[in-house]
Amino acid sequence: MRDILPADKARRERVLSVIRERYLAHGFDEIETPALEEYSRLHSGMGGDNEKLAYNVLRRGMDAEAIREGAEDAAALSDLGLRYDLTVPLARFFASNRGQLPGVFRAIQIGPVWRAERPQKGRYRQFVQCDIDIMGDDSSRAEAELMVASLDAVDALGLDGASVRINDRRVLDWMLDAFGFTTDERPGVLITIDKLDKIGPDGIVRELRERDATASAVDAFETFLRRPQTMEFNPFGERQIRKALPGNAPDEIVDHLVGIGEAVAAGRGIEGDIPLVFDPFLVRGMGYYTGTIFELAHPSVPYSLGGGGRYDGMIGRFLGQQVPAVGFSLGFERLVDLVDLGADADAQAVVLVHDADVPVAELVAHKAALIRSGSRVRLERRVKNFKALLERSAADGYTAFATVSAGAEVGALELKPLT
Repeated sequence: MRDILPADKARRERVLSVIRERYLAHGFDEIETPALEEYSRLHSGMGGDNEKLAYNVLRRGMDAEAIREGAEDAAALSDLGLRYDLTVPLARFFASNRGQLPGVFRAIQIGPVWRAERPQKGRYRQFVQCDIDIMGDDSSRAEAELMVASLDAVDALGLDGASVRINDRRVLDWMLDAFGFTTDERPGVLITIDKLDKIGPDGIVRELRERDATASAVDAFETFLRRPQTMEFNPFGERQIRKALPGNAPDEIVDHLVGIGEAVAAGRGIEGDIPLVFDPFLVRGMGYYTGTIFELAHPSVPYSLGGGGRYDGMIGRFLGQQVPAVGFSLGFERLVDLVDLGADADAQAVVLVHDADVPVAELVAHKAALIRSGSRVRLERRVKNFKALLERSAADGYTAFATVSAGAEVGALELKPLT
């Protein structure tokens, strides 16, 4: 976890304001959920490996003897925990408030989450997530709306050229079945396949054999990975999808993916090249995904800038009846390091540097006059190292300064640029 200094905080808020504005423009409504959720919800098996990283809260009123008795059972010690993502809280929120929400609900959630990550560069134990979700719509329209809104937000941040890698969990299940992997083997096989970008086909095949996966299935998968492929470019569509899969891929799933692409193209107002790429080996690790899955890619970086998928089974765990749901999460911490929106050009920020003998009433009057004119104002007492004072003010986002002497006329200060 970390402290965030004023200039960094201002930059983060500018990025957030752009994302929020674009999501609101696309018809999403912002909600807020508590930082704490019940232990049983956070550890229901839907959060994948993130459940192991949850911070749990000790039950109130437990004495030393009760703690010793429950030492081997985390559920006996804890009844609450800090949220490790925004999806589990959203499912609980929708189940609790459904009567007050529209049939198809489009939600924005922006807030901190907590995971007990190992300390390492770029990995924080507290970080911000920016999520949009659509509940109550099982059609491809929901995925298309999420992708168009997210691509629009990334465009508004100045990151043109982003695309979305897309797959479907049902494709993965069908493909593994076609190769001959058993149902029990699939979770472990998917974990291995998810490493394809890192260890390559040789590493995938070697690890599957080390897992003692069905030998004939591994052989079939290896043959598929090493099949001859031509290098011609195929834009997103039925041809690209079917060429990337074994033969006889289910028409229903292919048609669903093609429909998403057509809707995204229409939403982006483009013809021809759709900003989607079908990736049959995209897995995403969350256990609650049931259908379409996707990740946001940008040519400037080798890692994803967000992702999501359909999780039709989650809300039913809380509500008792199934509700379709799909979400997209932007990787805010990665985005904020990439974009440069500059300072807010519409808001002048002024430092008033005053001598020690200027009466307090005069200082407050000067400050109030500038605030009324729409400026942001900070008072600073003159110091010997005047240059350092101005450099620090510029680093904090201030754009102009004025010197104030006793008796100066209010509203007549000469403002000078800091840069």
